[in-house]
Amino acid sequence: MLSRILGLVAVAVGGTLLAKQMQKSGGKGSESRVSIDVDLPVRTVYDQFTQFEQFPQFMESVHEVRQLDDKRLPWKADVFGKVIEWDAEITEQIPDKKIAWRSTSGTPNGGEVTFKELSGGRTHVTLEMYYEPQDAVETMGDMVGAVRMQARSNLQRFKDMLEKRGSETGAWRGTISKESGAGPMH
Repeated sequence: MLSRILGLVAVAVGGTLLAKQMQKSGGKGSESRVSIDVDLPVRTVYDQFTQFEQFPQFMESVHEVRQLDDKRLPWKADVFGKVIEWDAEITEQIPDKKIAWRSTSGTPNGGEVTFKELSGGRTHVTLEMYYEPQDAVETMGDMVGAVRMQARSNLQRFKDMLEKRGSETGAWRGTISKESGAGPMH
């Protein structure tokens, strides 16, 4: 009987926290920002990050990213236990500086990753990301910082993978200007 009461209390508290978070954010998503320093030159780090189809090698929940052209990327990933798909568009890309994106279908998200050259041939990588949870499970996960923790873990795996290898596996050095991007985020 006591465990049933405690279970009901836990559900009530969780529901209250969820309601407060939804009210605080207006039912919208949240932003995460994580950074890491990679012990390789900015060109190497940036070039590897342009290899979108290799993201599943270091992004734990990502099953597949396909690059259809310079801008369009369909994604397939596991989000809080369910497989979801969405399309993303590169909205800005400046070699050795920045890659920005937004979703065009599926789960609303977007962000940018920036690259800053440091002394000693090192690179500071910052990932800023917006994600709009689609249900109560995703909202609760967001409330406890799961998105930020996953992003931090993914960047750490990217760093470890690239430093171990010592060089990029490919590169795309083209520029996509912000003006050629298609409107606001989905």
